[in-house]
Amino acid sequence: MCDHDAAEASRRAFLKAGAGLAAGAVTLPGGAFAQDQQNAIVRVAPDAELARLLGARRILIRGGVVLSLDRQVGDFARADLLLEDGKIKEIKPDIALADANAAMIDATNRIVIPGFVDTHSHSYQGLLRNILTNGVLNPDYNRDIQSTLTPAYLASDAYMGVLVTAFGLLDMGTTTIVDISQVSHTPQHSDACIQALKDAGIRAVYAYYRGAGPATQYPQDITRLQRTYFSTKDQLLTLALGTSIDAKLYGLAREVGVPAVLHINNLSAQILELGRAGLLRPGDEYIHCTHLSDDAWRLIRDSGGRISLSTEIEMAMGQGLPAIQQALDHGVRPSLSSDHGATVAQDFFSVMRATFTLQHLQLFQRAFAGEQNLPPRLSPRDMLEFATIEGARCANLDAKIGSLTPGKDADIVLLAADRISVWPLNNAPGAVVNLMNPSNVETVLVAGKVKKWRGNLVGLDVPHLLRLVGEARDRVLARAGFRMNLLG
Repeated sequence: MCDHDAAEASRRAFLKAGAGLAAGAVTLPGGAFAQDQQNAIVRVAPDAELARLLGARRILIRGGVVLSLDRQVGDFARADLLLEDGKIKEIKPDIALADANAAMIDATNRIVIPGFVDTHSHSYQGLLRNILTNGVLNPDYNRDIQSTLTPAYLASDAYMGVLVTAFGLLDMGTTTIVDISQVSHTPQHSDACIQALKDAGIRAVYAYYRGAGPATQYPQDITRLQRTYFSTKDQLLTLALGTSIDAKLYGLAREVGVPAVLHINNLSAQILELGRAGLLRPGDEYIHCTHLSDDAWRLIRDSGGRISLSTEIEMAMGQGLPAIQQALDHGVRPSLSSDHGATVAQDFFSVMRATFTLQHLQLFQRAFAGEQNLPPRLSPRDMLEFATIEGARCANLDAKIGSLTPGKDADIVLLAADRISVWPLNNAPGAVVNLMNPSNVETVLVAGKVKKWRGNLVGLDVPHLLRLVGEARDRVLARAGFRMNLLG
């Protein structure tokens, strides 16, 4: 069996085993058709309480510490949330509910927050987790990840990489991502990435971006993708265009009517030129934003742009000092992002804590040098805002998610506070940002659907998924001629 056939057989076996996550037939990358649900890898667990939750139109989350991240709604030391048809209907203490068909989640000693929003994830790189933990952007990442390993991906590998990343992020409390897909080698690769996001059940902005090789259809294939997958906004997936500093690409984003998503380091002059051409729009996303001039910052702010800071990656891979304070000084509230798992963890507890401690350190150093009238130190609540509502704004989804607000979709995370590493609970925002980690993520809902329950992803046969992901990783490395250093 040739390499392509082996990869296709493995992908079909996994998909046939039920990775579509939905009952009935699901159209899959390459034309495979998943109908056999009897031996599904993704199945409803035989838990009566969970089964009731999965089938309920109304869910009452009772008795949690609620951090709404909506200043109009406020926070509660103890309150209930009523969910109806996947949306938040009501938040207040002691909601009376006579509906016998409603399901209930006991949130005693739980902190209830909106799901985290990661505004910059190269999710296909899930196959390459921790493969470059001591690498820097140039030459290591550009040589090994972008130029060697990424071109070796088949569509089936892209599917597996996105799938395992999406499940991993859901497991850690991230319910929404901006997925910047730099693996669009063929239209089939793009289809596979979109299908993986759908199959995982995560909310995502699919930022269609470049690929490698003669079969790539970037950027013009965005019109097919928009027509095929994004004809309605009443779904978990929305569309953006990943761009470089290229007026034609920005013009295409404007023509198609989608936001532009751009990595930007030391590109002030080029951004100002795009601004002079009238190509920047509200809702465009700018990632990293290191080494920018004051004029570039003002242009991003005044054009309605949003920014995404990947604090850990920027420090670890030599992209520059994270622009936390520069953003704040120019009146821009940032969102946060993990970037990729090839070098650092993609959990938002780490991202928030790195951002919090770095900003504090910078101000302490300025004070030590004798500077007066310093800006305020960021608080844990600021970090939670960056990780939720500011992320939703960056993804152009703040009308739907990012806060626990009646009328919004129920993207919700329950964090266990009664753990030996956290208890007693004395300050909820501080506990989330400064003390917690992914093991505290107990329950996750996306649009009211339970994705994680009592510490486990719902119905996922994890060992089988991990085996297939490992096999896909092995094929990519072999195809690229890349030697993994397990004990490095």
